[in-house]
Amino acid sequence: MAVAGANRPDMKLAEPTLESIVIERPKPTKKKHPQNLCLDKAYDFPEVDELVADWGYTGHIARRGVDQSKRKRIPGYRARRWVVERTNSWMNRFRRLLIRWEKKKENYVAMLHIACAWITYQQTGIFG
Repeated sequence: MAVAGANRPDMKLAEPTLESIVIERPKPTKKKHPQNLCLDKAYDFPEVDELVADWGYTGHIARRGVDQSKRKRIPGYRARRWVVERTNSWMNRFRRLLIRWEKKKENYVAMLHIACAWITYQQTGIFG
């Protein structure tokens, strides 16, 4: 998780976000373990393309100036972006995160961790 002000461009946080990955992933290979990274148009910069390649990911970055309505449609294919949008929506249910009251970054990150833990707790359904 990388935290910065709202006025910070997304592409500036690409590297800190990749560095903060907690779960160790398999070594990427083209055939056996391909690693994909889907990003929106805010990451359409050559620096991000290089970063994605350096980390061994296959980048799927929406490009600026490309008309999305003319993109090839695959029947039965469902976009994966909704998973991210759904999770962001769940995070917005925590008013303390939606309106940032904390002045210290450490306190805000702690609240993000608590919110993620609570969402995980609710979604597992283990405890009722």
